Amino acid sequence: MSLLPVSEAQARLFALTPPLPVEEVPVTSCVGRWLAQDIAAHRDQPWADLSAMDGYAVRAAEWPGPWRVTGASTAGGYLPTALAQGEAYRIFTGAPLPPGADAILIQENAELTGDVLRGVDKPLTPGLHVRATASDFHIHQTLLAGGAQLNAAKIALAVLAGHGTLPVRKRPTIAILSTGNELVAPGQPAPPGKLPSSNAPMLMAMLGTVPCGILDLGIVPDDLETMIQAFEKAKMADIILSTGGASVGDHDLVRPAFTQAGGSLDFWKIRMRPGKPLMAGKLGHSVFLGLPGNPVSAFVTAMLFLLPLVRHMGGAASPLPVLASARLAAPLPATGERDDYLRAFRAEGGIVSVTSQDSAATAAMARADCLILRRAHSAPAKTGDIVDILPIPA
Repeated sequence: MSLLPVSEAQARLFALTPPLPVEEVPVTSCVGRWLAQDIAAHRDQPWADLSAMDGYAVRAAEWPGPWRVTGASTAGGYLPTALAQGEAYRIFTGAPLPPGADAILIQENAELTGDVLRGVDKPLTPGLHVRATASDFHIHQTLLAGGAQLNAAKIALAVLAGHGTLPVRKRPTIAILSTGNELVAPGQPAPPGKLPSSNAPMLMAMLGTVPCGILDLGIVPDDLETMIQAFEKAKMADIILSTGGASVGDHDLVRPAFTQAGGSLDFWKIRMRPGKPLMAGKLGHSVFLGLPGNPVSAFVTAMLFLLPLVRHMGGAASPLPVLASARLAAPLPATGERDDYLRAFRAEGGIVSVTSQDSAATAAMARADCLILRRAHSAPAKTGDIVDILPIPA
């Protein structure tokens, strides 16, 4: 198979599966989820003309009074009876104005003697300190678009609009297989020839930024039959994610195990560095994503493929990471046949590429807060040049 451009591989990955089915979820459990359809208001907000201040509801044209205070209106109360000419109502923030009133005389600008009210200081104008009916939104107005990710503000808006549940896509479940005879569990002794299994914890941390469920199937040794059994077990998940064993060595068994378990490979090897050995396909209803084994390659390909796939299946309108621009603080060499994703960090003078771009250099990766995208066949870049970057999620 020839090397696929990143954008084509992402499109083919999304084509392997539609977004997941829709479910109605209580608003308190919707944060981070993506709406499956547009959301319209069930009510006006505000429901009536409301006072924005404590004071008195009056007719602005009757300034400066006198008015006779004949009643009161409080937040949460019913709409008061209409004001007659020369009348005022005591009113509090959030309370409905009586019909006929069109302004609020704030209490700091009011003089009250018994029940007789007069205004002082500035004259009133219609609408002063009034939150007009439906000035925030009106009934049947579309407030949130399908595919929007729900945060605290959007959830508050939906609740004010009259919703107690929201239609969202189901959360993808992800089964993770860490492959390799050299791996030992985190925290266990790693004698010469052994390596702590860091990819699964790293990927779980990255997946913590998106709504999903995770099934950790642990370390799978480089044994074909054992690996086939692991794939069979993983078929219960929406996404099967493996790390390691994606190259062409004698012990790289992920591809044959996947196909012998009944999987069909869609693509393998991407025109990028690091992360070239990435593979993807289908096994039953599950989408398979085989990441390279070294942590840097796994991290970069997870940013570009795994997280976008979760967003796509979860119903995101824009699942791909968004490019930003930044100024280089140091020069960069020309690129070769593949797109380069350089680990970098944002400093006072601009973007600085980390010292080592070795695909296994995790210490350098830990310093990075973004990736510099240098497309294939790019000319050398000078200090001060503007480059594309992908911010790394916190």
